[in-house]
Amino acid sequence: MLPEIRQSDYLYSVPKFELNRNDVFDLACELKGFHENFTDCFHRSESRENFYRYMSGQFNQLERKSIEPIAFSIEGAKVRAMQRFVSDAPWDDEHIMQKYRSMVNDDLGQSDGAIVFDESSFVKKGDDSVGVARQYCGTIGKVDNCQVGVFAAYTSAYGYALIDKRLYIPEQWFSDDYRLRREKCKLPADIKFKTKPQLAAEMLGEIAEQKQLPFRYVLADSVYATSPEFIAAADALVGVTYMVQMPEDTLCWLKHPGTVTKTYKYRGQERTKKILSDSTREPISIKMLAAGINNFFWYRRKVSEGAKGPIEYEFTKKRIVLAHGGLPQKTVWLLIRRTMDKEPRYSFFISNA
Repeated sequence: MLPEIRQSDYLYSVPKFELNRNDVFDLACELKGFHENFTDCFHRSESRENFYRYMSGQFNQLERKSIEPIAFSIEGAKVRAMQRFVSDAPWDDEHIMQKYRSMVNDDLGQSDGAIVFDESSFVKKGDDSVGVARQYCGTIGKVDNCQVGVFAAYTSAYGYALIDKRLYIPEQWFSDDYRLRREKCKLPADIKFKTKPQLAAEMLGEIAEQKQLPFRYVLADSVYATSPEFIAAADALVGVTYMVQMPEDTLCWLKHPGTVTKTYKYRGQERTKKILSDSTREPISIKMLAAGINNFFWYRRKVSEGAKGPIEYEFTKKRIVLAHGGLPQKTVWLLIRRTMDKEPRYSFFISNA
């Protein structure tokens, strides 16, 4: 039941999931086979069986895929037993992830694979789920009561798969006002607040250290690109190229600006700091930079096939020096993409290529 891959000249072809009746009939057997790979990760037969029931429930046509609806829809399942399985039953999570990533490598592994980071949100009605809060919910495009997870996916010419996850817990959850809620949700006391980019950097480091999946690229959107921790984690990987989206108000220079060291006194103590030299111009936004690039330097490329024909964009690149805190930070490639509209929309990406 692996997806048929559209053959083309693209780096990563788009899988086409064209299921027929026989595929659906075979699903239960294939799910059983998949489940058997993880039987030694559970200490008790009851946990192994409930693990299979929970997986099966995810494929059911249920409006809500929480424990109770799943238990009522699966033969032999009991609500209380499945609730205990999810909340209290021990299993070897690290062993499960290692086995799963090994399977991903067997099917999808490729030397020029890519790790992709992004977040996803889940609308919640109550307040008892760990990390639930009124925050931006990308699923519905507005602020609402939800949980947010940060996810890592592996992609290659053979397909794609999720390979890691972290629950984002908003900072207010670590305040005294939330102490009783933390206890009710059984949030471990050693869990500390981490931003979404910090969670992604943590996952990237672990994936690279385990060396189970070969990859050459790291991709992410602007949430992660503006984080020094995430960029540092990607920069630390030898032979790995990152490309991350940047917000349009990012400031930069086309040439490395001059700086001087200024000496000053603070509370009687002599201190120094770097400042821009008098001859250095102020940095400009990458949006302003893009608007000033002559049409001659834009190149049209087809990126995929759409329902109405090929999808094309125009691209250009510039070597820039990023500004951080008013000073030069690092030199990177800026890739700019624009639509073919009369009033084009721009997207910006930086890379250490």
